[in-house]
Amino acid sequence: MRRYSAFAIAREAARYHQGWERAWAAPEPKKHYDVIIVGAGGHGLATAFYLGKNFGITNVAVIEKGWLGGGNTGRNTTIIRSNYLQDPSAAIYEKARSLYETMSQDLNYNVMFSPRGVIMLAQTHHEVRGYQRTAHANALQGVKTEFISPQRVKELVPIIHLDGPRFPVLGGLWQDRGGTARHDAVAWGYARACSDMGMDILQKTEVTGVTSEGGKVTGVETTRGFIGCTKLGMVVAGHCGVLAEKAGFRLPVESVALQALVSEPIKPCMDVVVMANTVHGYMSQSDKGEMVIGGGTDAYNNYTQRGSFHHIEETVRALIETFPMISRLKMLRQWGGIVDVTGDRSPILSKTPIEGIFVNCGWGTGGFKAIPGSGWGFAELVAKGQSPLTDAFGLNRFREGRFIDESVAAGVAH
Repeated sequence: MRRYSAFAIAREAARYHQGWERAWAAPEPKKHYDVIIVGAGGHGLATAFYLGKNFGITNVAVIEKGWLGGGNTGRNTTIIRSNYLQDPSAAIYEKARSLYETMSQDLNYNVMFSPRGVIMLAQTHHEVRGYQRTAHANALQGVKTEFISPQRVKELVPIIHLDGPRFPVLGGLWQDRGGTARHDAVAWGYARACSDMGMDILQKTEVTGVTSEGGKVTGVETTRGFIGCTKLGMVVAGHCGVLAEKAGFRLPVESVALQALVSEPIKPCMDVVVMANTVHGYMSQSDKGEMVIGGGTDAYNNYTQRGSFHHIEETVRALIETFPMISRLKMLRQWGGIVDVTGDRSPILSKTPIEGIFVNCGWGTGGFKAIPGSGWGFAELVAKGQSPLTDAFGLNRFREGRFIDESVAAGVAH
């Protein structure tokens, strides 16, 4: 596959862009693969990429029932940070953040990584103490964060109102190397690299069943026929529980909708990401000028991928106190994604009761920021049966009571 470069753009411009190749192939499925990854979102594609790059496993199929990146990968608000409280969480998210920094070069595809910085506002005294604790934990973990004063918050975000009647800004947890990336480009870049290694990306191919023999996986039934495999990775976000039941076991997760919206484009006014957990809202400004706004998950289990009025009312109403200027904006569009949430608000990257089946799920509202770290660790788990990045996130932690409680850092949104 030809490399993308400034010279390639100039060459194709001279011939009216008639010579570009397909970014990834559209092959017919083989009868058998060494590894099948179900789910062609960011986590599934990253897993396939690192299986090839780090372990030389390229007889891989990535199966997607819809279109590539059409699930949560294309429906999130693109926030990237690693300032989590617990050591296992900080390790995998910091691995992801560091991989984002070189992803465009590694994939030869511009993912538009923007390390603009992320502020998590402290708007109660309880949050002040919690974020100061997190800052100390991050210092011990080697993750660069700091707790900053309200005045410093105002310097970074001039449009913010510090003295709201209900939600005054008392400080913030600041990670200057956090930021955003283009969600679609992350999926497209990984897909292009996987296809270049000879892997098969099978879109519009729904898995209807999982087969096993003697407690070991043998393959999957799909709308395009049976496909055999030696190992199977389930990476299907909100539908992980559905797929697990097809394989014959259950997962301790629940699926809920997470909604977001964007405003009409306006001139640049905010060049950092701001998260306000107390009011269940967060906001950044896109390259096109839209204010990207998100909030908490729906209060009931569902598989909805559309917006609802209560989200606009609850999220925007609270954010207007902190950012009065957004009261004058018009909403451009709204959408929802299906997230899978565990009891301790931490993911599951684990072997399963069926030999050869591995599961990567439970990222809840923090999936996008984890994509490269998740793919790196899960690929190692699939290839070698163990990974230092995933050891703490096994299914057995729920039976043994070894919870990784990230409800403060991940239980709201983002």
